[in-house]
Amino acid sequence: MIEVRAARKEDAPAASRVLRDSISALCAADHGGDPERIGQWCANKTPDVFVTWLDQPGLHVFVSEQNGETGCEIACVGALVDSGMVLLNYVDPRFRGQGHCTAMLNHLEAVLAGFDVEVATLESTATALDFYRRAGWQDAGEPFVRFGMAGYPMRKRLSAASDRALTR
Repeated sequence: MIEVRAARKEDAPAASRVLRDSISALCAADHGGDPERIGQWCANKTPDVFVTWLDQPGLHVFVSEQNGETGCEIACVGALVDSGMVLLNYVDPRFRGQGHCTAMLNHLEAVLAGFDVEVATLESTATALDFYRRAGWQDAGEPFVRFGMAGYPMRKRLSAASDRALTR
């Protein structure tokens, strides 16, 4: 069973590595391997910046862990703002396909439902678009371009997440 927990300051080096590795290795459909685009995307994914996220009011950062080659390792990083937007859901490439992103998304939705958010939003990458659609998220507007890459606005009514949160 995958457990998701609140991120801590000591997670910063590993969590920022997960973010950068995920973007670099798994998001080629978005950045096309362009070092400049990857650099722009990863610019704020440093341990120092990660630590500042933990102290921002209304921003909630989470990690999931898995036993790996060197013991318990951070496998996925997720974040949301309590107003209803999912900001991050990135998996370490070594742990892709093992349920971490799904567990993280379920956790993020349940947290938002607990904040009485009725409709959550996110901006998907091309890489993650089908993942979110399979999870019940719907397109919520025309794609936009940021740093030369397409972003896809999505939304999801959280009534199902509210029901899950109530039964735990």
